Amino acid sequence: MALQLQLRTVSGLRGRADRIAKAAFRGLSFYTRVLENCEDEARFDETFRWPVASNINGNEILEIQVFNYSKVFTNRLIGTFRMVLQKVVEEGHVEVTDTLIDDNNSAIQTSISIEIRYQALDGTVGTWNDKEFLETPSVHSEGYPLETDSLLSGHRQSSDGSVGKPNQQSTERSFRSKGKEKTKEHKAGKRVFSAMKLGKARPTKDDHRKQDEPAVLEAEDLDRKVMRLGGGLDPDAISLASVTAVTTNVSNKRSKPDIKMEPSAGRPMDYQVSITIIEARQLVGLNMDPVVCVEVGEEKKYTSMKESTNCPYYNEYFVFDFHVPPDVMFDKIIKLSVIHSKNILRSGTLVGSFKMDVGTVYTQPEHQFYHKWAILSDPEDLTAGLKGYLKCDIAVVGKGDNIKTPHKANETEEDDIEGNLLLPDGVPPERQWARFYIKIYRAEGLPRMNTSIMANVKKALIGENKDLVDPYVQVVFAGQKGKTSVQKSSYEPLWNEQIIFTEMFPPLCKRIKIQIRDSDKVNDVAIGTHFIDLRKISNEGDKGYLPTFGPAWVNMYGSTRNYTLMDEHQELNEGLGEGVSFRARLLMSLAVEILDTTNPEINSSTEVQVEQATPVADNCTGKMEEFFLFGAFLEATMIDRKIGDKPINFEVTIGNYGNQIDGMTKPVLRRKKEGGDGDEEESELLHNSSEDEADEDGEMVSVSSSQPMKPLVTDRNYFHLPYFEKKPCIYIKSWWQDQRRRLYNANIMDKIADKLEEGLNDVQEMIKTEKPHPERRLRGVLEELSSGCLRFVTLADKDQHHSSRTRLDRERLKSCTRELENMGQQATTLRSQVKKNTMKDKLKQVHNFLQKLRFLADEPQHTIPDIFIWMMSNNKRIAYARVPSKDILYSIVDEEMGKDCAKVKTVFLKLPGKRGFGPAGWTVQAKMEIYLWLGLNKQRKDFLSGLPCGFEEKKTTRGQNLPSFPPISLLYTKKQVFQLRAHMYQARSLFAADSSGLSDPFARVFFTSQSQCTEVLNETLCPTWDQLLVFDNVELYGEAHEMRDDPPIIVIEIYDQDTVGKADFMGRTFAKPVVKMSDEQYCPPRFPPQLEYYQIYRGNSTAGDLLAAFELLQIGSGGKSDLPPIDGPTDIDRGPILPVPLGIRPVLSKYRVEILFWGLRDLKRVNLAQVDRPRVDIECAGKGVQSALIQNYKKNPNFSTLVKWFEVDLPENELLHPPLNIRVVDCRAFGRYTLVGSHAVSSLRKFIYRPPDKKAQHWNMTGEIVVNMEPEVPIKKMETMVKLEANSDAVVKVDVSEEEKEKKKKKKKGGGGGGGEEIEEEEPDESMLDWWSKYFASIETMKEQLRQQEAAAAEAEEKEEMEIAEGFKGQMKNKEKSKASKDDKKKKQQSAPELPEKKNKQKIDELKVFNKELEAEFDNFEDWLHTFNLLRGKIGDNDDNATEEERIVGRFKGSICVYKVPLPDDITKEAGYDPTFGMFQGIPSNDPINVLVRVYIVRATDLHPADINGKADPYIAIKLGKTDIKDKENYISKQLNPVFGKSFDIEATFPMESMLTVAVYDWDLVGTDDLIGETKIDLENRYYSKHRATCGVSQTYSIHGYNIWRDPMKPSQILSKLCKEGKVDGPHFGPGGRVKVANRVYTGPTEIEDENGQKKQTDEHLALTVLRHWEDVPRAGCKLVPEHVETRPLLNPDKPGIEQGRLEMWVDMFPMDMPAPGPAIDISPRKPKKYELRVIVWNTDEVILEDDDYFTGEKSSDIFVRGWLKGQQEDKQDTDVHYHSLTGEGNFNWRYIFPFDYLMAEEKIVISKKESMFSWDETEYKIPARLTLQVWDADHFSADDFLGAIELDLNRFPRGAKTSKQCSLEMVTNEAELPMVSIFKQKRVKGWWPFVARDENDELEITGKVEAELHLLTAEEAEKSPAGLARNEPDPLEKPNRPDTSFIWFLNPLKSIKYLICTRYKWLIIKIVLALLLLIMVALFLYSMPGYMVKKLLGA
Repeated sequence: MALQLQLRTVSGLRGRADRIAKAAFRGLSFYTRVLENCEDEARFDETFRWPVASNINGNEILEIQVFNYSKVFTNRLIGTFRMVLQKVVEEGHVEVTDTLIDDNNSAIQTSISIEIRYQALDGTVGTWNDKEFLETPSVHSEGYPLETDSLLSGHRQSSDGSVGKPNQQSTERSFRSKGKEKTKEHKAGKRVFSAMKLGKARPTKDDHRKQDEPAVLEAEDLDRKVMRLGGGLDPDAISLASVTAVTTNVSNKRSKPDIKMEPSAGRPMDYQVSITIIEARQLVGLNMDPVVCVEVGEEKKYTSMKESTNCPYYNEYFVFDFHVPPDVMFDKIIKLSVIHSKNILRSGTLVGSFKMDVGTVYTQPEHQFYHKWAILSDPEDLTAGLKGYLKCDIAVVGKGDNIKTPHKANETEEDDIEGNLLLPDGVPPERQWARFYIKIYRAEGLPRMNTSIMANVKKALIGENKDLVDPYVQVVFAGQKGKTSVQKSSYEPLWNEQIIFTEMFPPLCKRIKIQIRDSDKVNDVAIGTHFIDLRKISNEGDKGYLPTFGPAWVNMYGSTRNYTLMDEHQELNEGLGEGVSFRARLLMSLAVEILDTTNPEINSSTEVQVEQATPVADNCTGKMEEFFLFGAFLEATMIDRKIGDKPINFEVTIGNYGNQIDGMTKPVLRRKKEGGDGDEEESELLHNSSEDEADEDGEMVSVSSSQPMKPLVTDRNYFHLPYFEKKPCIYIKSWWQDQRRRLYNANIMDKIADKLEEGLNDVQEMIKTEKPHPERRLRGVLEELSSGCLRFVTLADKDQHHSSRTRLDRERLKSCTRELENMGQQATTLRSQVKKNTMKDKLKQVHNFLQKLRFLADEPQHTIPDIFIWMMSNNKRIAYARVPSKDILYSIVDEEMGKDCAKVKTVFLKLPGKRGFGPAGWTVQAKMEIYLWLGLNKQRKDFLSGLPCGFEEKKTTRGQNLPSFPPISLLYTKKQVFQLRAHMYQARSLFAADSSGLSDPFARVFFTSQSQCTEVLNETLCPTWDQLLVFDNVELYGEAHEMRDDPPIIVIEIYDQDTVGKADFMGRTFAKPVVKMSDEQYCPPRFPPQLEYYQIYRGNSTAGDLLAAFELLQIGSGGKSDLPPIDGPTDIDRGPILPVPLGIRPVLSKYRVEILFWGLRDLKRVNLAQVDRPRVDIECAGKGVQSALIQNYKKNPNFSTLVKWFEVDLPENELLHPPLNIRVVDCRAFGRYTLVGSHAVSSLRKFIYRPPDKKAQHWNMTGEIVVNMEPEVPIKKMETMVKLEANSDAVVKVDVSEEEKEKKKKKKKGGGGGGGEEIEEEEPDESMLDWWSKYFASIETMKEQLRQQEAAAAEAEEKEEMEIAEGFKGQMKNKEKSKASKDDKKKKQQSAPELPEKKNKQKIDELKVFNKELEAEFDNFEDWLHTFNLLRGKIGDNDDNATEEERIVGRFKGSICVYKVPLPDDITKEAGYDPTFGMFQGIPSNDPINVLVRVYIVRATDLHPADINGKADPYIAIKLGKTDIKDKENYISKQLNPVFGKSFDIEATFPMESMLTVAVYDWDLVGTDDLIGETKIDLENRYYSKHRATCGVSQTYSIHGYNIWRDPMKPSQILSKLCKEGKVDGPHFGPGGRVKVANRVYTGPTEIEDENGQKKQTDEHLALTVLRHWEDVPRAGCKLVPEHVETRPLLNPDKPGIEQGRLEMWVDMFPMDMPAPGPAIDISPRKPKKYELRVIVWNTDEVILEDDDYFTGEKSSDIFVRGWLKGQQEDKQDTDVHYHSLTGEGNFNWRYIFPFDYLMAEEKIVISKKESMFSWDETEYKIPARLTLQVWDADHFSADDFLGAIELDLNRFPRGAKTSKQCSLEMVTNEAELPMVSIFKQKRVKGWWPFVARDENDELEITGKVEAELHLLTAEEAEKSPAGLARNEPDPLEKPNRPDTSFIWFLNPLKSIKYLICTRYKWLIIKIVLALLLLIMVALFLYSMPGYMVKKLLGA
């Protein structure tokens, strides 16, 4: 859908001037190029195109304005032409010639001639018929016809590589931009930093019109232009688009090459997986002994076993190290399983397990899950519910990732299990079981995998002919494997089987691996591997869909197909690295079914099953279509010299078509020619093209390879093939299912993404080179994005109801459409929010768009296989290039077309597989210019359209007179001759290629088949060649006009010259020359070209920049005489070497460079000799200066002369400044010099001094600014009267005693707020506070700040999302809603205690805890003294940047100052200006100085385990100069989080001893101690820094107590010293607590209290206030280092880049010539406090009855209660047994006594015990304080039965119920709502608690209740009031009053019987007695009846 305008001519103009025209429609304007000096007629001949999203209605207006163009003033309007588009809408095509009107709407004599055409969306206008469509050679740009007669034949419109954006015209800025822009597209989106001259930043960004443009468009010029364009728009709404007009003469026939060469996919890297198992909760099972097994991949590790508990606490840390490729790493499964009662003899029973792949962890923020709960489930039983929770940390670190351990906010949040599940965002907490059905139907195109010798023998003997492969398919998913049956001897196996996996859904494993393998008696090998990424075949949104796939073919790639026993590229078949050849394709599908686990018929096994599947219909994957692939080789150069001696040919293959060497794996049964249709499709793939019989038309035999040719020499490294005017072609016919729609949709999205990426690169470029208004360009980018997205929505909706569309096709289309619609709206919203200040965040969001687009564009269901281009020598495959088929796929719709289809693409061939790693992968095997076209055979009429024009086709004899028959070669009849000038100015930051750490670089420039070198410059990494290379007689084939806009690329390679052997490759870059045709002027704006930077790559890593310019000048009929002369500076005598000419070399001005030479440090030996007399040489742009010689490096490594300078001419443009080189040489005897090391300062920008602006200087010096500091410094703790609420106690985790004490005092003064039970507590005194109180309070504060930051960030993000989402509120994801509600809950919880918290926080003085190094916070302390690492030795061949460390041979300390000469006077005239120091005024002397260094080590966290048991025995070792302290005897046994709490004093002399190394070693009983990790601190920079890092400034000043002032200088002395040094007026202390410094007045308190409570006047508080705000002081101010603890990562040289733990510490330094400091602060670890917990079990009630009575069948229980403190199971205590309780009531009156050591601050119990009988020493454990009570049923002869348990966390447990009735299950299940108490606060608690256990259904049920009393005493109190165990003295408990039945029946049979008879069975007995009586009577009756009767009868 588009409106297209061709502006032909404007005639009848007056005068002579430069003309420009502007066309506007719907608010989008295009400018034409400027026509210079035209008289009455201006012939523009330009075409503009507006893609329109909605139909044009008839009353819209098109406006064209014609101007006289002026470079300086605004353009003058000549006239305007407006046209209503009604006729255009009706007819679709209108030609108009009409007059213009002027400002007064009157016609003038100037007339304009235009042609307009319009294509509507529904095709109502401008349709065309099929016949025309096939035959006209026009290109259907975006599917709409262009009449070709109006365009000259040579000016064929070419398709556009961009997606319909409102301002995109057909040139895809392909790699050109007037030489101002270059290879934009590197994969990582790293942009070459071209010093974007202009052109990038202008609304009329048109690439074609290069002649006539102002050379520089300054910002204001731009603004004027914008004003003109927008008629006074708000500058915040302006957006710049790269607007390109489609002119008839832009060919755009080349696509961009990719600059990065080396494959990095399969290369192994270092990874470390660290897992901390903290604890488990709610494990299902009774009285278990759980162990956790941690598995990563194949490795297993176990925790220790915890006895009889359902909630074990482990806190054990495991580390797994791997060295594997990323793909292998991320597919490894992490499995956590809990096992019950595992021991040496038995493996234990599995309780539950959890699994997740490493990739899922790696994609988390910070690559980790921290303190999250994993849900355990039983993989054997699907119907069972969850089996418990396991709390753990999991982190995955690759090289160079640093992991920040989050300081978690308070623990309570973590107890919320449901809110902290170990699941990635967006995964629901209740995961269900699901079945994954993977159906494998059939495969085709398999390579042969066995040798054919045996087969030939068999064939000879039996006559049977077999396929040489026995394939089966193996599927691996979530750690399980399934495989199909083996199909013997079949290249086309049919399986029709399905493999079923049962796994939780959504699974936490990202990829399914599908592999075709060859079954073999010895070992099975992979034939090909394919990975299915579940994220790409499912969508979790509320409109999402379950994973689904196919039935579709997947293509597999791997090693080359020729069979060898040892395939060196076998890894490629395993899916590692990029496949180099087609292997096979497999037809498969995947479906997922969520299981209903309640269904009884369900099969609950999770084993992998394999069963038969119903075959699919043949046509289900699409209709078979004949595809046609055409390729032309236009150039083959840079062929590696190793292969240059034999003839070379190129082969192109698609699938197995075209593969002549090893493609033929024919099935045994050849199909019959007339055989059935389905049959034909199937085996078609395997037909080799070379013997295709001629088709029906008798026309075509595929030609898939070029003729072998002998290469010619280019230079000593490379050869080229002589494809001069004759270019060989190939063409292949192949048959594939027609699923082009998939590729089309991917192409549209890819193009949107490319455009977006290019725009973002522009924006970043503008920011980098500080161009004005990058935000405008970003707005333009967002506009393009939104229109591109809308375009996708209209285009993608075609052929909806294709029979062969799979469910995934439909769902993907829906979700892509949704996502892009969404993205389009968001982009529009974002555009309006882009302002200067919001630029950064918005840029980040747009980057997210880009990632999402790239993700969506990747089509999981394959169709046509990729194309491989192989270079063959001697029928051997040498090097290859792989081109994705979608990139060259043809479509009549522009956006759908592949980005390289019908374009000339530069490809670099590379070596296959592992051969391409390292240096081999950096060198080019061959560079090819190749043209490719792939499409349906029936669309092939147009396949030559994109070739450079001017050729004749050469066809085979058979196709001579058939017009559409493809040529086998092209013969170019037109050629142009050019001269190329390469202006090679300089390079910087090159690779070090020699062992000296320098290189001898030269550059080699390649253009077509010529090459030239610059001169070699010795020993430098920043060569300034300043050389012009001229290539004469460069012949290019094709039409002249195409060359102008699409010249071939230039390749520049940098080499290091070696005296012996060949030169080493150092990097490569590409450039496009600026072209001048013979009929153009050599004048601005395009000529002379500007120098710009080109990024150099070596493999995948950047390797410097090249500053150069390239111009390509056509040699016309007049020969070279017409070319512009080469005018270089001729005064240099460089012989034949031409310097870069004047117009191109930078403009220079005079600068002075001052160097501060301070000293050299840590110089290593050179050639085994020590460095003794070093000197530093500085060089910049050919000038330089040498430092003074250090006479004896050992004695004093500092320089005697501090400042030297030199003057040098540097470019005005700072971006072009050459680097400054620092080289250190050692002066040996006999005048020899040895290079020690060197450093190149690549950018001088940060050292440039700019004189301050005078106007800005004075405003802040006038008047006073009063800074009121009152509320911040509560000096005396007593004065802060605060009314505290009762609920405020649990807020700050500090020793309770301290807190209570404060509170008590305050309560007394403040009127006793709070009251209640707490009054009885004793009152500890002030001295209880120690350094740790301060530390823990500070950590709390830090967490609080972090929490607030997070909350603020989340809020901002939410707000942002809300803004963006305004446009589509309806689509808010459920996910966000749930998140929001959770946040609310958290906020509520937080906000409640907030008020008291604030009040009671301030009473403890705090320090600053930095969770990073101090250097990171203070910019490395390089405020005036910089450290430059000196490097030596060559850079390793692998891309590891970590090798930098190994190359450092020392450090140079000094600084640089660069400024333009002369300086303004006022600087040099300032008071105290010392000319010898130049700019470095006020620098301290660098004489040796003695310093006392005091190192405080607080603690270490997360150390890497060093022993087999997964623990370490750490101790501290400190090294400074000659001092070496090893604190070995104080090692801490078996701890990974040791608290050291030590300080060390060391005397040192700077500068000799200035590098402090603090290491943590692991103590070993036998053998040497291992280094765990170390950290290095440069003390000298800290000491001399203006930030004053010698001793941190405290928050408050006090002269006694825990917060005593540590510095020997008081705050007032420090302040006066700082004022003096900074030449600041002050300090003036005034009355009433005021101090004035410069123009600021600070106020504050003025008294201090000493130990005895006496008050004294002091200024120290005031001075301290100023120090803490020193950064606010004008001119001299900077932030001073506060009192602090810093956290430093520990590193181990053996494992570079991977953190081995962290160390919290700080360093104080005191000069020895000052008064000595006081003693070191005591930070020794707090000793745990001894407590005693007394638990009295009074009674139980409602205990469930377990036993049946022997005699009576009565239910009863023999109850006893067992209790212990967690971690002390061995000290468990039992009550006596209450026998035969019939009601569940038990009476005990039994006392347990548990002594324990408790750390208040950490809320942990401390236990020391030997880990096992073999342990050397005791290990200290810290365990949460938890009391466990269990109720049991005692049995005499069998094991006791466990009935129920309760676990109480002594810090927060539910208050007991008053009566047994009120005690319910709620108390356990619903903890959140209940009031919680802490035994440490309450001291004494009594109440009823429930016992619970799980029933058969895993439901919690109540199994009894216990009445207990808990009483906590300190050890001293316990001594004062002792109590006995059980019911013993002292303080005995009375005997329980138990009912009589509790005596066993045989002890008291009568009572028992009486009880039985009297109570229970009374009525039963009576009934039985009556019945017996009755029976007796009847019996007697029967007995006596006969006798009686006889008697009666006889004796009658």
